Amino acid sequence: MDFDLDFDAADDERDPDDDTELSADERRARSFPRFGPGKRIGRKFADTWWGNAWIESMERTALDQEQLRKGRRYAFAGQVGSITVSPGRISAAVHDGDQYTPHDTIVRVGTLAAAEWDRLLDRVAAKAGHIAALLDRDMPHDLAQTADDAGVRLLPGYGDLEPECDCPSWDHPCRHAAALAYQAAWLLDRDPFVLLLMRGRGEAELTEDLRRRNARRSVAAVAAADQAGTPAEEAYAAPPVALPAPPGPVTGEPLALAPLLAGHEAAGIDAEALGALAADAAHRARDLLAGVAPTGASMPGATGEVPLAPEADAWCDAVRLAARLPRSPAVKRLGEASGRAAELPRAVRAWEYAGAAGVDVVDAVFSPPRELVAQATAALREAGGGDGAPPEVRNWRNRWTVGRDAQVRYGRDGRWYPFRRRSGQWWPAGPPGPDPVDALPDLPQG
Repeated sequence: MDFDLDFDAADDERDPDDDTELSADERRARSFPRFGPGKRIGRKFADTWWGNAWIESMERTALDQEQLRKGRRYAFAGQVGSITVSPGRISAAVHDGDQYTPHDTIVRVGTLAAAEWDRLLDRVAAKAGHIAALLDRDMPHDLAQTADDAGVRLLPGYGDLEPECDCPSWDHPCRHAAALAYQAAWLLDRDPFVLLLMRGRGEAELTEDLRRRNARRSVAAVAAADQAGTPAEEAYAAPPVALPAPPGPVTGEPLALAPLLAGHEAAGIDAEALGALAADAAHRARDLLAGVAPTGASMPGATGEVPLAPEADAWCDAVRLAARLPRSPAVKRLGEASGRAAELPRAVRAWEYAGAAGVDVVDAVFSPPRELVAQATAALREAGGGDGAPPEVRNWRNRWTVGRDAQVRYGRDGRWYPFRRRSGQWWPAGPPGPDPVDALPDLPQG
């Protein structure tokens, strides 16, 4: 369902320049045109997670599910008039199908105290991504988590919504308040600033407040840098200083943390796992300082050093950790946490040969260009012929099976990776090569 809403168009007929008789909350109020009747597509009422969180807050306190069902029908049928949102409340006229008997309906929402706004906006201003998301009419989960960390409940919880209606029903909520709350979720879907307005602050003042806080942070950062820095005249006059030599390899694993943490397991600290992570952090810090990442340096025929690149995803990072610390008890937990414990040994072997690219080839299935497929198939057949019959070469997507137990795969990086069949599974069998024949030198005979 696609609603064409003009969020800046208010239904208020009062002169916009004449606000002498308006309270601060009234000046913040925004009015939205009514939703016309339409059909809902999809299983959920709202489209966003925060829109559905609003609905759940209302539905959990409902005393009569029949009133909710009627409220949904009213919302879909367009029986809710224009909605006005202001700090602490939303309101609209809702009718029962008879256009001449509307009911004045309100849903009240608790507003945030000034101290809560200060804590929340300080946290939001500290993360540019939060501001960008709000301006893009999005509310990522971590923004709500940031509010929770600041001790501020941004989304309404159990009992936070208080419906009021002038109809004779004693239900909580009545069908009119339910219809209003359901349609409010559609407003929230398209503009999370509507929720912030309900909580007490309008978009214009919020963005201005965030701008001021960012400016103060920038000034403070410059001042701190000036205090900690060296005057330009001194810096230019100082003699050159030789840079330190690149850091040497990190040896051992700093599991000395384990004794220090003994007895703290009850607090949720796993000493062994923390020690393993500290060891990995030390290794990665060295790699970052050196600007390279060793890839399979201990394996025969390894490719040496390649430019440092981040891991593609959590699975690849789990494989990297398992390969880095093969004797750590944390490896078993890595497999269990990833949900792919049975696949971890093969992935570790692939990492040892070729790093993240090798792990990707284990699962990657794609179609290379037709010319490359034809050339690789011909080269493998010709190289495997010798004095006897050439081996059977079967191609499927980016994989070539040669004979019964050998396979070479084309990676997304343009290299060729050898595999061998072991116990019914294909295992990485060596470092990648520039072409399929070099990658799989001991081709089986036919």
